[in-house]
Amino acid sequence: MKTSSFSPFKHYNTVIIAAIASASLLITALILEYSAGLISCTLCNAQRWPHAIVLGLCLIASLPILPNIRRVLLGIISLAFATTALIGVYHASIEYGWISGPTGCSGNITGNSIEELRRQLLAQSFARCDQVAWSLFGISLAGYNFLISGVLSLICGISSLCRFSKTTL
Repeated sequence: MKTSSFSPFKHYNTVIIAAIASASLLITALILEYSAGLISCTLCNAQRWPHAIVLGLCLIASLPILPNIRRVLLGIISLAFATTALIGVYHASIEYGWISGPTGCSGNITGNSIEELRRQLLAQSFARCDQVAWSLFGISLAGYNFLISGVLSLICGISSLCRFSKTTL
Protein backbone atom coordinates (compact mmCIF):
# COMPACT_ATOMS: atom_id res chain seq x y z
CA MET A 1 0.00 0.00 0.00
CA LYS A 2 1.40 3.35 -1.04
CA THR A 3 0.37 6.63 0.58
CA SER A 4 0.59 10.03 -0.96
CA SER A 5 0.28 13.24 1.03
CA PHE A 6 -0.83 15.25 -2.00
CA SER A 7 -4.58 15.80 -1.93
CA PRO A 8 -5.56 19.46 -2.17
CA PHE A 9 -9.26 18.75 -2.50
CA LYS A 10 -10.18 18.60 1.18
CA HIS A 11 -8.21 21.75 1.96
CA TYR A 12 -9.68 23.29 -1.17
CA ASN A 13 -13.21 22.49 0.05
CA THR A 14 -12.46 24.21 3.36
CA VAL A 15 -11.22 27.26 1.45
CA ILE A 16 -14.44 27.36 -0.59
CA ILE A 17 -16.58 27.03 2.55
CA ALA A 18 -14.62 29.84 4.21
CA ALA A 19 -15.02 32.10 1.17
CA ILE A 20 -18.76 31.46 0.84
CA ALA A 21 -19.33 32.00 4.57
CA SER A 22 -17.29 35.21 4.70
CA ALA A 23 -18.95 36.60 1.59
CA SER A 24 -22.38 35.70 3.00
CA LEU A 25 -21.66 37.45 6.30
CA LEU A 26 -20.40 40.58 4.53
CA ILE A 27 -23.32 40.66 2.08
CA THR A 28 -25.83 40.18 4.91
CA ALA A 29 -24.28 43.05 6.88
CA LEU A 30 -24.34 45.34 3.84
CA ILE A 31 -27.93 44.42 2.95
CA LEU A 32 -29.05 45.12 6.52
CA GLU A 33 -27.17 48.42 6.49
CA TYR A 34 -28.24 49.74 3.10
CA SER A 35 -31.66 48.10 2.59
CA ALA A 36 -33.00 47.74 6.11
CA GLY A 37 -31.57 51.04 7.32
CA LEU A 38 -29.41 49.70 10.14
CA ILE A 39 -26.54 52.01 10.92
CA SER A 40 -23.22 50.30 11.63
CA CYS A 41 -21.04 51.42 14.50
CA THR A 42 -17.25 51.47 14.72
CA LEU A 43 -17.09 47.92 16.07
CA CYS A 44 -19.51 46.67 13.40
CA ASN A 45 -17.17 48.02 10.74
CA ALA A 46 -14.13 46.54 12.50
CA GLN A 47 -15.72 43.09 12.32
CA ARG A 48 -15.94 43.34 8.52
CA TRP A 49 -12.23 43.81 7.79
CA PRO A 50 -11.14 40.27 8.76
CA HIS A 51 -13.86 38.89 6.47
CA ALA A 52 -12.47 40.95 3.59
CA ILE A 53 -9.01 39.57 4.39
CA VAL A 54 -10.44 36.04 4.42
CA LEU A 55 -11.89 36.58 0.95
CA GLY A 56 -8.52 37.73 -0.40
CA LEU A 57 -6.69 34.82 1.20
CA CYS A 58 -9.30 32.37 -0.09
CA LEU A 59 -8.79 33.72 -3.58
CA ILE A 60 -5.06 33.00 -3.31
CA ALA A 61 -5.65 29.60 -1.66
CA SER A 62 -8.03 28.54 -4.43
CA LEU A 63 -5.26 28.84 -7.01
CA PRO A 64 -3.28 25.74 -8.01
CA ILE A 65 -0.61 26.00 -5.30
CA LEU A 66 1.33 23.52 -3.19
CA PRO A 67 -0.73 21.84 -0.46
CA ASN A 68 1.61 23.09 2.29
CA ILE A 69 1.12 26.69 1.15
CA ARG A 70 -2.65 26.14 1.13
CA ARG A 71 -2.38 24.75 4.67
CA VAL A 72 -0.48 27.85 5.82
CA LEU A 73 -3.09 30.08 4.18
CA LEU A 74 -5.83 28.11 5.96
CA GLY A 75 -4.03 28.76 9.24
CA ILE A 76 -3.97 32.50 8.51
CA ILE A 77 -7.64 32.36 7.47
CA SER A 78 -8.36 30.66 10.80
CA LEU A 79 -6.61 33.52 12.62
CA ALA A 80 -8.64 36.09 10.66
CA PHE A 81 -11.87 34.33 11.64
CA ALA A 82 -10.67 34.21 15.26
CA THR A 83 -9.96 37.95 15.11
CA THR A 84 -13.45 38.86 13.92
CA ALA A 85 -14.94 36.40 16.43
CA LEU A 86 -13.07 38.13 19.26
CA ILE A 87 -14.21 41.56 18.05
CA GLY A 88 -17.73 40.11 17.87
CA VAL A 89 -17.72 38.79 21.43
CA TYR A 90 -16.28 42.11 22.64
CA HIS A 91 -19.01 44.00 20.78
CA ALA A 92 -21.76 41.68 22.03
CA SER A 93 -20.45 42.08 25.59
CA ILE A 94 -20.81 45.85 25.20
CA GLU A 95 -24.28 45.54 23.65
CA TYR A 96 -25.56 43.39 26.51
CA GLY A 97 -24.03 45.68 29.12
CA TRP A 98 -21.55 43.15 30.46
CA ILE A 99 -18.66 45.58 29.93
CA SER A 100 -18.44 49.27 29.10
CA GLY A 101 -17.65 50.22 25.54
CA PRO A 102 -15.15 52.60 23.99
CA THR A 103 -15.87 56.29 23.96
CA GLY A 104 -14.98 56.48 20.26
CA CYS A 105 -18.20 55.00 18.87
CA SER A 106 -18.95 58.14 16.90
CA GLY A 107 -18.37 59.62 13.48
CA ASN A 108 -15.64 61.96 12.36
CA ILE A 109 -16.82 65.52 12.94
CA THR A 110 -14.68 68.52 12.06
CA GLY A 111 -15.55 72.15 11.73
CA ASN A 112 -14.27 75.69 12.03
CA SER A 113 -17.09 77.09 14.17
CA ILE A 114 -19.44 75.87 16.85
CA GLU A 115 -22.41 76.42 14.54
CA GLU A 116 -20.79 74.30 11.83
CA LEU A 117 -20.07 71.53 14.34
CA ARG A 118 -23.66 71.72 15.59
CA ARG A 119 -25.05 71.38 12.05
CA GLN A 120 -22.82 68.38 11.37
CA LEU A 121 -23.77 66.70 14.63
CA LEU A 122 -27.48 67.17 14.00
CA ALA A 123 -27.21 65.92 10.41
CA GLN A 124 -25.14 62.84 11.28
CA SER A 125 -26.74 59.52 12.19
CA PHE A 126 -24.81 57.79 14.91
CA ALA A 127 -24.87 54.16 15.83
CA ARG A 128 -23.97 53.43 19.40
CA CYS A 129 -21.88 50.38 20.13
CA ASP A 130 -23.82 49.69 23.33
CA GLN A 131 -27.23 49.30 21.68
CA VAL A 132 -28.44 46.17 19.89
CA ALA A 133 -29.54 47.27 16.43
CA TRP A 134 -31.03 43.90 15.44
CA SER A 135 -31.42 40.54 17.12
CA LEU A 136 -32.90 37.12 16.47
CA PHE A 137 -33.68 34.76 19.35
CA GLY A 138 -32.01 37.28 21.67
CA ILE A 139 -28.69 37.14 19.83
CA SER A 140 -27.37 40.29 18.16
CA LEU A 141 -25.51 40.49 14.85
CA ALA A 142 -22.25 40.73 16.79
CA GLY A 143 -23.22 37.59 18.69
CA TYR A 144 -23.94 35.73 15.46
CA ASN A 145 -20.65 36.92 14.01
CA PHE A 146 -18.90 35.54 17.10
CA LEU A 147 -20.65 32.17 16.85
CA ILE A 148 -20.27 31.70 13.09
CA SER A 149 -16.72 33.04 12.86
CA GLY A 150 -15.64 31.04 15.89
CA VAL A 151 -16.86 27.80 14.30
CA LEU A 152 -15.22 28.74 10.99
CA SER A 153 -11.97 29.50 12.81
CA LEU A 154 -12.02 26.02 14.33
CA ILE A 155 -12.84 24.36 11.00
CA CYS A 156 -10.08 26.21 9.13
CA GLY A 157 -7.60 25.70 11.96
CA ILE A 158 -8.23 21.96 12.16
CA SER A 159 -8.07 21.66 8.38
CA SER A 160 -4.76 23.54 8.29
CA LEU A 161 -3.28 21.11 10.81
CA CYS A 162 -4.46 18.00 8.96
CA ARG A 163 -2.39 16.40 6.28
CA PHE A 164 -4.86 14.55 4.10
CA SER A 165 -3.55 11.54 2.26
CA LYS A 166 -4.81 9.18 -0.38
CA THR A 167 -4.18 5.52 0.04
CA THR A 168 -3.61 3.59 -3.15
CA LEU A 169 -2.98 -0.08 -3.78
